Order: sequence, then structure tokens, then C-alpha cells
Amino acid sequence: MTDTSPTTSTLPSRAMTGMSEDAIPDADPSTTAGLLAERLQAWKFVVVYLQEYMTAVEKIHGRQVKDYEKVLKTISNPLRHGHHFDQSVGGVASFFENMRANTQAMINTNMETEKSLKGSVLPILERLHKEIKHKAKELQSGAQSGAKEVEKLRNTTQKHMELLGQQTASFDSAGGRFHGSDDPYVLLRGVLHRLGNQVVAENNHRNDLVAVQANFKSFEAHVLQVVQQAMEAFVQLAGGQGEKTRALYSDMLGTVQAVAPDFEWTRFSGRCADRLINPEDPPRSVEAIQFPNMDHASTKPLIEGSLERKSRNKLSWGYSTGYYVVTPARFLHEFKDSDDTRQDPKPELSIYLPDAVIGAPNGDKFNVKGKDRSKTISSKLTGSSELAFKAHSAPDAQRCRRRR
Repeated sequence: MTDTSPTTSTLPSRAMTGMSEDAIPDADPSTTAGLLAERLQAWKFVVVYLQEYMTAVEKIHGRQVKDYEKVLKTISNPLRHGHHFDQSVGGVASFFENMRANTQAMINTNMETEKSLKGSVLPILERLHKEIKHKAKELQSGAQSGAKEVEKLRNTTQKHMELLGQQTASFDSAGGRFHGSDDPYVLLRGVLHRLGNQVVAENNHRNDLVAVQANFKSFEAHVLQVVQQAMEAFVQLAGGQGEKTRALYSDMLGTVQAVAPDFEWTRFSGRCADRLINPEDPPRSVEAIQFPNMDHASTKPLIEGSLERKSRNKLSWGYSTGYYVVTPARFLHEFKDSDDTRQDPKPELSIYLPDAVIGAPNGDKFNVKGKDRSKTISSKLTGSSELAFKAHSAPDAQRCRRRR
């Protein structure tokens, strides 16, 4: 036995033990088995869907009168708002009449198909369903139970690795004073022992999965062959009646395809011409519209036109042009312009002339002193003020004064 001091001896490393991979792999050992189990479920539902489909068809044939009467009932009532459609042949209304007639014909189809489907085709799928369930049980008892065993061994290895980590940390801090069973050397050997059991189980589980995967390919081919066999028998048995049903549905399709694209609209627009817009009618214009009081004397301006007004702001200079109107109500209104369409024409200045003082014109200029009653923010701030105007000419200035 070789005597080595704690400072010179080395415990087996990953390289010495051949551990080139993680001791506890990140991969879930049940992933492959779970995936294959899920795939079996998918194939099972393929068969289940076919069983439900063929069972539904079998029941339809077994209760054809009752079932097709239910189908007929869905379209037996007249169309809601059906008055919008033309009732003559060649339109939507006659198409629904065709659907009712063909569906009524389906009520009288042969019931023999129901017995053949129940006695010959469905048993094929029932046997295949049992095969898939048996295959799933085999996978659960084999591969999936192996995955659980691997997971159990991995947890055991992990616990001992954690214990080894605790004792090696204690060794560094406590100077190597342990019970014999807590010696990191002993614990390492325990980890390697359990890791060996784990790896054996992992490899066995892997080999099982490889075999299962290889078997899946042939098993799926068998499942698909049986499905094809069942469908072939189904088509052979239901083919005669299927051809008749196809002809009835084809007649429905031919009827609706025969409806001209503009048939309904042409007939509808003819019936409701008085309620639809005539595209030939000219568009409306404000100038052509008449309404009460539009020509009342109080609405006609006494004088109107553009004037220039000096700003009430003492810091500004020059004149700005506006549109001014003297109304029969004896107001002088200022607007930005004479356009009534671009924006709501609210007066920016309103002076009641009887209460105002209009100065004598000086050439084309004249002054008006009065209170602004336009209720704008500016009118509230200024109150009464004297406004300086400039007309286009001296005669225009005289006219403004006379219209007071």
C-alpha cells in the first residue's frame, strides 16, 4: 500500500474515470419514449376518426329517412328576407328548391349499405385500434418504465455527487477530519459505483429505444396498409349509393352554377328602382336647394364687400383685408371671406350700428366707434373701441356711412 499525503494524492478525475460527458445529462430519458407514445396516440386518433366517420355514415344509412329529414329541415323554411330574390327559375330561390328536391330524393336511398358497413368494414378498424392500444401498453411497460428507472438512478447519483461536494468543501475548511464513511475518497467511489449503474441502465434503455424505433417503421406501415384496406372496402360497399348521392349533389352544384352573376341584381334593381339611387341623376348642389325663409328680407345684405381694417392692437401696423356685411338688422359683421363652405362663417366682429358712431369719411378712409358684440375672445377683451377702415374708393366709403 502506497502512503500518500493529502497534499500530493489526487482523486480520480473525469479523464481518469473516462467521463467525457456530463454525469447527469440534461436530456430527459423519457423524451424519446414519450414522443413515441404520443405518436401512437396520433395513429390511434387516425383510426378513431375513421371509425367515427364510418359509424356516422352507417347510422345515416340505417336511419336514412329520419336523418335526411333533419338535413331537409335545415332548408325547409323560406329564406329570410327571401323577397330580395327573384322567384322564377334560374335564380337563388329556385336553387334552394332544387336543394330541397334532391335532399328529399336522398331520404329514399338504400339501407343495405348500413348492414355491410357494420358487418364488414368497421370490424377491420376495431381490430387495428386494439393493435395500437396493445403496442402502447408494450411501450409503457418497456421503454417508459426503463425511462423511469434511469431517472431514479440519476437522482441517486445526483444526491451522492452533492454529498461529495459538501464533504470536499468541509475537507478544505476543517483540515480533513471526517468519519470514515464521510471520507471524500470513499464518497467518490460511491459516486462512481452509482454512476456505473446509471450508465448501464441508460445504455440498456437506449438500446431498447433503438429497437422500438426500428420496429415503429414497420408497425406504421402495417397500420397504414390496414387503413387503406378499410377504405377500399368502404368505397366498394358504399360506392353504388355514393354515386347516386354524388349525382344529387352534382345537380345542386350545376343549378347554382347556372345562376348568372347579374341575374339577381338585375331583377332586384328593376323591382326596387324607386328606392335605389339612379346613377344618371345629377349630384345635388347647394345653389339648387330651396328651404324656408332663405329669401326673407332680413337675410339679404344691404351692402357687402371687402374692406381693409387697421388692427385694434396698438403694437401692430398696417391694414388687413376682411369681408364686411351690413345687414337689415343694422349690424356690421366682419368675416374672413365670403366662402360659406370651407368653414362655419361666424362673425369675427359684430357692431350694432344704431349704437355706434360713424365718422365722416376722409377720402377712402372712415372710422367706426362702437362695441363689438360678436362674443369672441377679442370682443370680451376690447369692449368698445374705435376702428379705422379703408374702402376701395371714396364713393365706397360714403356708401358705408349712408347705410347706417
